[in-house]
Amino acid sequence: MSELTYVRVHEASPELLFDCLTTPSHLAHFWGPKGMVTPVANIVVDLRVGGAFETTMVNESDGSTHTMRATYAEIRRPDRLVWVEPDVQGGMVTTVTLTDLGDGRTEVVTHQTNVPAAYLSAQARAGFETSLDRFDAHLATITR
Repeated sequence: MSELTYVRVHEASPELLFDCLTTPSHLAHFWGPKGMVTPVANIVVDLRVGGAFETTMVNESDGSTHTMRATYAEIRRPDRLVWVEPDVQGGMVTTVTLTDLGDGRTEVVTHQTNVPAAYLSAQARAGFETSLDRFDAHLATITR
């Protein structure tokens, strides 16, 4: 199993970013790669250690779905969020660390461990990047 790390600087406070990452009405705007949608009704956020974090993305072209089921392992608003996906072989762990840069921007580091081979492809990583782009676009609409 391998690891992946994504680093992005967003024009928003850690508090706002944390809320976007933990609120279904925000997640629905950016969760998943380009070409996928995640309706609010397909998102479960039970924001407590041991609580469920589940999303079902729908492919816009063929209607196929992909469900992610995770459990929150650590919640420290506004700077850290950790969830574990037990259904992914080896139990993939995603750790999101938010660092206030002191100028209205926040560095967000998404670190994943026990990443299955399918998620390591250039195509999968590019898809994840499109989700981060969608996150930026959503932030622009709520921070204006």
